[in-house]
Order: sequence, then structure tokens, then C-alpha cells
Amino acid sequence: MNFEYSGETRRIIDKLKSFIAKEVAAVKDALIAFTDDPANLWQEPPVLEDLKTKARAAGLWNLFLPPEYGEFSAGLSNLEYAPLAEIMGRSEVLPEIFNCSAPDTGNMEVLAKYGTPQQQERWLKPLLAGEIRSSFLMTEPRVASSDASNIECSIRRDGGEYVIDGHKWWASGVLHPRNEILIVMGKTDPAAERHRQQSMVLVPTKTPGVNIVRPLEVFGSVHSPGGHGEVRLEDVRVPAENLILGEGRGFEIAQGRLGPGRIHHCMRLIGAAQHALELSCRRVESRVAFGRKLSEQGGVRADIARSRCEIEQARLLTLAAADAIDRTGAKGAMDLIAMIKIVVPRMCQEVVDRAIQMHGGMGVSGDVPLTRLFSYARIVRLADGPDEVHLDQLGKRTIGQLL
Repeated sequence: MNFEYSGETRRIIDKLKSFIAKEVAAVKDALIAFTDDPANLWQEPPVLEDLKTKARAAGLWNLFLPPEYGEFSAGLSNLEYAPLAEIMGRSEVLPEIFNCSAPDTGNMEVLAKYGTPQQQERWLKPLLAGEIRSSFLMTEPRVASSDASNIECSIRRDGGEYVIDGHKWWASGVLHPRNEILIVMGKTDPAAERHRQQSMVLVPTKTPGVNIVRPLEVFGSVHSPGGHGEVRLEDVRVPAENLILGEGRGFEIAQGRLGPGRIHHCMRLIGAAQHALELSCRRVESRVAFGRKLSEQGGVRADIARSRCEIEQARLLTLAAADAIDRTGAKGAMDLIAMIKIVVPRMCQEVVDRAIQMHGGMGVSGDVPLTRLFSYARIVRLADGPDEVHLDQLGKRTIGQLL
């Protein structure tokens, strides 16, 4: 395997780094301060749209869709996108600036891969243009949604419409002021074979019966302006043409969506871990304790070395998964995707934890981004399937392959 970046990838890496240094670095703290201020709840920072306009004009836009998506693709493979996503993962504010943030990326992939021309015109194109935002509603509070066959939300055909009734939560981005479309997973045929009961349907956010119950806190933050919401769907009616792909195809769509979504999270988490390591190196070089710089103390050096090893191991595994997706598709790369989903979030969490320790009291303050990076890593150990599900399924497949 050759993971050396192509000339085109290196050109975009340089361009992306230059844009961030020139346009984002000076306003990054102000962006974060704006979203953290309770007075600005569910509002976008005014400077964000200006940054997006500049990013799009620079050609640093929608970099995540690989070539098989044709007219919707930026032309980069998953392997080529990996180092770009890693750079964006260094800060929570970066992915959205380049229209490469979850959950929109996954929802755009669903529409690009499975949507009808009409669905793509109505919803995909505005998402690709960054004009609207979206949410993916699968998880439910009443059932263990790590087994998606448990979901209870009902999607019932009634003439030329589908009627949706259900209770969802952890609907990321649902409180965003520009959120206009929800992709909802529910059951169209509870009597069908276990993985053919579910379907997915497009529900405009302002449809009567869509009720946002409350924002959910994550480690004490509501993550404005997008947030994570609890949503009740009560007698929600949408046209039958809003169904995606067909009845009973929900699991198929979910697998097509979650595979790329998992690898994108892992790419970004490697950037988060790398940023934490760089902050650690600067910190230990600048601090003296017991007559020596921290950087001269053996235990500190060992932790720095350990973090570097773990980041590089995770990076290479993620590149291998990206390469496998490019060559065989997400289904063929299933084992590698499971491996990175197990390995990378935990790696990032541990690297950031060491960085927090090296920073002392500052590490748990808002003066450095380490608690935010830690929170992101911990969340992804649950998002898109918890560790235990991936461990179980990977273990099962491995036993079968090696017998």
C-alpha cells in the first residue's frame, strides 16, 4: 500500500492550511465565544457566512464526496480527502466553514447515492450550496438504538402520503436556524423480515406534527447553533415521493450512510489528537518543575512518544480503510471501518487526556481546546454505533474468517 499523498492532494493541503491561517485563525476564538454566549443561542456567528463564501470561492468546498457521485463530487477519493479532513478536525469550527460537517455530509451522501432526481434538486443541491442544514433521525429514547431493528417509529402509507409517528432524540443539528430537512428512519412493515421492516423518508422540518421537545446537553453544552434535539413526530404527513429508495430499504441506506460517516469522524479525530499532541509539546517545553523543564523529564517524554505512536498507528489504519473504500466500496471495507471506529476515538480520548494532564489546571479550563477535543472523542465512541457493537461484529466476522 502506498499512502504517499498525490501532487494534487498536497496542493489542496497547502491551500487549506493557507486559508485557515489567513482567514480563520484570527477569528476562531471569536467564533467559539459567540456560540458559547447564552445570548446568542441558536444563532450563527455573523462572520461564518463570510468565511463560507470565501472558502467556496477558493474551491475548498464539499471536498468529501468521492468521484462515484459524479456531478456532485469534488473529484477527490476517500484517500485524498483523509488528510484534508484531518486538518479540519483540529478545531470544531473548521468543518462547517468548508461544508464538510456532520450530519450534513452523511445526509448529502444519502441523497447523492439513493435520492431521486427530484429529491436531489429539492434538497441535495441546497445542502451542497450550504444554503440549508439537515438532520438524521434514527435513535430513540425508548429502545436500545444500537440495534436499529428495535426502532419503533411508524411510517404508514395512506393513499398518496406517508404518515409518521415516533419519538426520536440525538437529532444532531435539528435546532439550527437553517435546518430545513430531516431524514427519518422508521418501520413501514413490522411483519417483514427483521432488516426489511425499516424505511427512510424525507420530512421537511416545518411540517405540521414535527415538534422539537428540547435541546440535549452534552457534557454541559447544548452545542449551539445546531445542537442535538429530542423530537416528537405526531401524525406527520409527507408526500409518498419523499420515501428514499423504496419501502424496506432503510437498513441498506443506513449502512451506505454510516460507513463513510464513521471514517470521516475518524479522519477528523486524528487531527484533533495531533493538535493535542502539538499543544502538549509546546506546553512541556515552556514549563519548569523541580528545576527542570517538563520536556526533559522521562515520564513526560514517554507520554509524548506514546501519543505520537498511537496517532500514527491510527492514521495508517484510517488511510488503509479509506483506500479499501475507494477500491471495494464501504461493504468491502467493512472490517477496516469497524477497526478504525473502535481504535481512533479511544486513541484520541487518551492522547487528549495526557495533554490535559501535561497542562495541569489549564488543561481543564477554557483557555485551551482540550476539553472540547476530549468531548468530541468521547461522543464518537457512541455515535454511529457504540464500541461494543463494532467489537462484537468484528469479532464475529474474524472468527468466521479464521476458522
